[in-house]
Amino acid sequence: MARMAGRKWGGTFGPDGPFGPDGPFGPRGPFGPGGPFGNGEGHRRRRGRMFGQGELRLALLKLIADEPRHGYELIKAIEELTDGHYAPSPGAVYPTLQLLADEGAIEEKADDSSARKPFIATAQGQAELADKADEISALFERLEEHGDRQSQGRSPHLMRAMGNLAQVLKNKVRNGALDQEALDGIVDMIDEMARRIERL
Repeated sequence: MARMAGRKWGGTFGPDGPFGPDGPFGPRGPFGPGGPFGNGEGHRRRRGRMFGQGELRLALLKLIADEPRHGYELIKAIEELTDGHYAPSPGAVYPTLQLLADEGAIEEKADDSSARKPFIATAQGQAELADKADEISALFERLEEHGDRQSQGRSPHLMRAMGNLAQVLKNKVRNGALDQEALDGIVDMIDEMARRIERL
């Protein structure tokens, strides 16, 4: 009984075990519900603070100057710049567009036949971009570097395989299909796999 208690709290399901709170298959781990390899329960794309004060405004102005765009197209353009790892929220983008329009830096494209007219940069907006060219160049370089860092070393095949492993294990555990001995054996296999990968 003492051995089983030790296994329970210090092993598979313990705080330091793989199914513990901070373990790889726990709620806060990479294979947990909100992790990148989890089943997506409770997981949403993170929209952390990417832009400093006034930087989103400059990014939108530059993108509009490059090509007339709607709000949604601007969100997608920033997402593409970061290789899909960041997208500003509409709640941040649309008020910023209104601010740019109120300031006279952008305006709707007058000769566009669609109901939703894209924005274009005005002469005032173009002048501001020219004045802040170095700042804007550094900003866009940072956005692209963020995407490169997030994507480095990622493989869709690896993510699929890891996701499959996580899903199979979670289903087995939830259905009660694995006893403690089987779980301990799986933990040993995963540990051995980790050691082998580390030696590559």
